[in-house]
Amino acid sequence: MTEYKSEFFKILTALFIGVVIYFLGLTIFNETQSRLLGVIAFLVTLWTNEALHLGVISLLPIILFPALGIITTKMTTVNYAHPIIYLFLGGFLLAIAVEKTKLHIFIADKILGFFPETPRGMIFSLALTSALLSSILSNTTTTLLLITIAIFITENARLKMRFALAIAYGASVGGILTPIGTPPNLILLGIMQEHNMALIPFFQWMWMVAPLVFMMLVSVSLLLSIGVGDIEINREVKPKILDANQKKVLLLLGSLIVLLLVNAPMKPFWHGLGLSESGILLGFGLLLFLPPFKILEWSNDSKKVPYAIMFLFGAGFSIAKAFSQTGLADELASYLLDMTTLTPILLLLTIALLITFTTEITSNTALISIMLPVIYSVAEQSGINTTLFMMVAAICASYAFMLPIATPPNAIAMSSGVVNVRDMIKYGIVLNILGVFFIVMIAKFFWSGILS
Repeated sequence: MTEYKSEFFKILTALFIGVVIYFLGLTIFNETQSRLLGVIAFLVTLWTNEALHLGVISLLPIILFPALGIITTKMTTVNYAHPIIYLFLGGFLLAIAVEKTKLHIFIADKILGFFPETPRGMIFSLALTSALLSSILSNTTTTLLLITIAIFITENARLKMRFALAIAYGASVGGILTPIGTPPNLILLGIMQEHNMALIPFFQWMWMVAPLVFMMLVSVSLLLSIGVGDIEINREVKPKILDANQKKVLLLLGSLIVLLLVNAPMKPFWHGLGLSESGILLGFGLLLFLPPFKILEWSNDSKKVPYAIMFLFGAGFSIAKAFSQTGLADELASYLLDMTTLTPILLLLTIALLITFTTEITSNTALISIMLPVIYSVAEQSGINTTLFMMVAAICASYAFMLPIATPPNAIAMSSGVVNVRDMIKYGIVLNILGVFFIVMIAKFFWSGILS
């Protein structure tokens, strides 16, 4: 009975916060936009206080958005079949196979053998490995490939949580290292090309963002290492010989990584075959059920797929669609036009904070697609460095560490079952603030000289 009262109180608290945000929103936004803000506040509070199961909360937009006249049922539900959700499904199937065959023990030994077998050494090695892979693969793919390995290095729950976050945060941090590492970077280059602006060369981009990536990796590692120095890591005995099933899964993983690496540059030569990361990962996941592999059985192993996380991303995409459809994203962006009287560094700080914290509750791809044209106009009208301001916005869109709906790596960390929302918010808000500070300082004192 006490547990029911606690859950009921948490739901009432979320409802109260949603209503308060709705009425506050009415002072600035229209009726529909205010309802959307209220619903988002309600959902975020439920995700945070865990009053209901993650999957239940994540399905609520299908009911609430149409009921409150925000967007239609069809417009909402289509987001629960977004291509990236099938990328997740394929990645989860591969992760289940890795765990089932205990291949993660072998891979962990190989990857982590170069680093000290201490909590700090493991956290840094996982963050660094994730960051480097994420600079050439998508951060989603990288996190899916590494998360299973990370949480089986130790049996200690505190370390499991930190290792999972190290993978997720490392993927977000490293995704900006190359122009192809994350969608917001590519959107930035596309919009620059649209406006006949000089594109940033590949290696110049890497030179510019490398200091930021280094500082953020050090920050992630130091932050996650607090309070774990006295924990010993006792890993399982290292296997010397792989069995047949482990070799099959390793072959699949190796082939997958090679195909992902060659897919992007070879797309123009596929002649319309339409190979996408979602299709590739799902295809490799399904191969695990087929001969000659036959590693997974649908009746048993499909139950291990974290469907709640797939619903979570459907909710995130639905929120992004509602932001766009109701005009709330445009309305928020328009306020930037009133800030062109600020000094350049204050304007940079305002844009960085706005993008970083707004992308916590909406897709960074959708947000940056809406915001970059507005920021271009703001920069043009105020006579400031257009490329600099657009680049700050694009980078900030990838640096959201607080909520599971903010980025795919955050959601995957949640799917591991070793991270809760409170932990993610606790570490994430510190990294959000550090990220904004580092980005603004580097933009002002380093990038501005290069991009002038």
